[in-house]
Amino acid sequence: MVGAKENIIATAKGDVECAFSVQFQWGKTLPIMTVTTAPYAFADMNIWRNWHDSEAAAFLGEKLEQKGVKNVVWMFQTNSSVFTSNDKFLKTPDDFKGMKIRGLVPAFNASLDALGAAPVSMSGSEVYQGLATGVIDGGLTGVDAAISRKYYEVQDHFSVVPVISVYFHGYLNPKFYAGLSDTAKAALDDAGRKAALWAIDAAEENAKSAPEELAAKGVNVYTLTAEENAALEGVMRPAFDAVFGSDDADSKKLLELIDLQRSES
Repeated sequence: MVGAKENIIATAKGDVECAFSVQFQWGKTLPIMTVTTAPYAFADMNIWRNWHDSEAAAFLGEKLEQKGVKNVVWMFQTNSSVFTSNDKFLKTPDDFKGMKIRGLVPAFNASLDALGAAPVSMSGSEVYQGLATGVIDGGLTGVDAAISRKYYEVQDHFSVVPVISVYFHGYLNPKFYAGLSDTAKAALDDAGRKAALWAIDAAEENAKSAPEELAAKGVNVYTLTAEENAALEGVMRPAFDAVFGSDDADSKKLLELIDLQRSES
């Protein structure tokens, strides 16, 4: 009924009762929704399996209500990404030096800067053209998206990394939600929990086959080792945290809650 860019404000105003958005759509409205771009913070799938009832999710839910929507479901999409390039795999910090690479949000771009790369923020639909014309040298996307958007036509090396997570979430107009019966609200909560777990199972199943499907396109695919991932995280995560949490108490608290989940998983 409305375009994706209007989902949030249309739901908050009551023009529609419900909508789904990917976390990047919150942009400047609620920047902490992009916390899943914290490098490697969500690599452990147990964090997502326990997300629905976590303190971190509750904290974000409160912030969403302050922006005029009532969250009802978290739908994990993927934490299996690829850094794309030509002629070499991007496996070590040194491999990124001097590369113009697709960026995302300011804090994540800071982590790419720390690697010596030059991030260029652009939407997924723009990356293919950017790679084809040399506007950027390398990309970042989900493994499945690298296939569907045909990045294999313009890049020949794909490094599989659990560097960021992407999720959609479903939310309601608060007035509409308040008018529901307690039975309906309980049913929504139960359905949201089940849907969240289903999304994780579907994502994991897809992640198993996607690298092979990508390799079948005739390109080189490499999955980074734990040691290689740790080396990238050691450079990227401090730079991300410095920007994401700088001078903002809410951002710092959210990072702490997520790191608490990491330690418990």
